[in-house]
Amino acid sequence: MSGPLKGLKVVEMAGLGPVPLAGQFLADMGAEVTLITRRSGAQNPADINNRGKRSVALNLKSAEGVDAAKRLIDGADVLIEGFRPGVMERMGLGPDDCHARLVFGRMTGWGQEGPLAQTAGHDINYLGLTGFLHALGREGDVPTPPLNIAADYGGGTMFLLFGILAALFERQSSGKGQVVDAAMVDGASALMALIHSFRAQGQWSENREANLLDGGAPFYRVYECADGKFLAVGPLEPQFFAELVARADLPEDHRASQMNAAAWAGRRETYAEVFKSRTRDEWAVIFDGSDACVSPVLTWSEAPEHAHMKARGVFEEREGVMQAMPAPRFSRSVTDAPKPPVAAGSDTDAVLAELGFSMDEIAKLRGAGVLT
Repeated sequence: MSGPLKGLKVVEMAGLGPVPLAGQFLADMGAEVTLITRRSGAQNPADINNRGKRSVALNLKSAEGVDAAKRLIDGADVLIEGFRPGVMERMGLGPDDCHARLVFGRMTGWGQEGPLAQTAGHDINYLGLTGFLHALGREGDVPTPPLNIAADYGGGTMFLLFGILAALFERQSSGKGQVVDAAMVDGASALMALIHSFRAQGQWSENREANLLDGGAPFYRVYECADGKFLAVGPLEPQFFAELVARADLPEDHRASQMNAAAWAGRRETYAEVFKSRTRDEWAVIFDGSDACVSPVLTWSEAPEHAHMKARGVFEEREGVMQAMPAPRFSRSVTDAPKPPVAAGSDTDAVLAELGFSMDEIAKLRGAGVLT
């Protein structure tokens, strides 16, 4: 692989959610990512999170399996894992069992300590505890989960990667690795810095659909069109709002009172009637190329076909699977097209041979059930 992280060696402990995505992003950027999985399996081209990785299947309940994992980790710069606190230590693969230059990335929902550290949870639970979830959804209705993007991936994956890269930078001066404790409750809370700023200034209500960015403002909202499809409307700045007023033929006097929150509820109804007068694609033509900050709300299958997404090559279909290409992009460190995911455990023999295991040793380990 080529890319800005070429030469970086990462070991990933197989898991779910934010850790596999972190491993995917590292591999997309050129890192050599080796996945330690529990058992071998068939190739699955749709397993996008494992594209570009090597895969080793080890029985970590055996001393020999743990020894093989240690030898692999000994040659790595980074290890990432998403188990509950203490699991890696009980396997004999905790930070104190690894070499001193290793950046040990730990991904959990609740963090490595605290009353809930050993408790199960998912994205929806972490968002619930941060105040994040309460802000999402319609007024008078229950909060709406934003898929698993906000905690798992926004507050989890991205902060794990940020911590790893920060620790690698620090290692250049100290020569030492360290543990990165990435907790989704921490990351999701940090993402809301602007909202906390608004609240501190009395500019954000805890009621849903009562604020500038939660659908309360009639000019920052999703509207249904004549065909049952949707339009995303978001001109916050007055000059962009003026463009919306002109192109949608909204009342001209709204321009001077855009931020009059007392008028928002009535205007939402007015705008809803206007946008329901045409189809989504008719509106898309009207707003095409304008600064009105209006865009069609596309389905998963429509998004790759949009002219802009096609021009940038955001999506590509590989082995019958539509997927996003590596991001971000670099002026010099051009990344390769990602390699498809391999079958689980398919690189076991090759990786062990690189670690110095002879073919006889590999055969004995397989016979003993160490290589699964």
